[in-house]
Amino acid sequence: MLLVDDQELVRSGLRRILRRKDGFIIAGECADGAEVPAAVALHSPDVVVMDLRMKRVDGIEATRQLQSTDRPPPVLVLTTFDDDHLLSGALRAGAAGFILKDSPAEELIRAIRTIAEGGACLDPAVTERVLATYRTSAPVPDNGTSTLDDLTARELDVLTLIGRGHTNTEIGRELGISGVTVKSHVGHIFLKLGLRDRAAAIVYAFDNGVVSPGSR
Repeated sequence: MLLVDDQELVRSGLRRILRRKDGFIIAGECADGAEVPAAVALHSPDVVVMDLRMKRVDGIEATRQLQSTDRPPPVLVLTTFDDDHLLSGALRAGAAGFILKDSPAEELIRAIRTIAEGGACLDPAVTERVLATYRTSAPVPDNGTSTLDDLTARELDVLTLIGRGHTNTEIGRELGISGVTVKSHVGHIFLKLGLRDRAAAIVYAFDNGVVSPGSR
């Protein structure tokens, strides 16, 4: 993974938490968002752990720049700032999720593993407020007249589990279907509903009553 934070003390703390013996390899580190594209090209990380507030290029802009590259790695935003606008901005830029820096180490590890496996992770402590901000400022997807009624029963099952933060592996286990089948359903859901990514699917699931805040 790639660690991006302008504070060496924070990066040092992350290195102590994300240990090789637990399956984590720190491929590189950046002290500013301006360094991220080159570092990603050099190290090809599976996950980018991204701070939001940095002096030159912030985490939102760095995340946005990554989305224009070929096969960008998923981004987990890690921040001390309980700022709904910043976090919703990170989602709009393409982040796969966010977690606050005061979360327990176990939650950080779980979030990174979830995102590495193709999932999305939104810190429940601020999710409801951040989604409210996201709804008021995010562009409405151009998905024609597609609604939940256009999904098959199985696709609705998959969307429900996406909304609850499940990875593809967990969805397959829950529904008794293969990983390939899960990926196919996810692709159909995104296409039918005009969704860009998994974070957008979670927002859609909340907005349309497929899942509710606090459901797991």
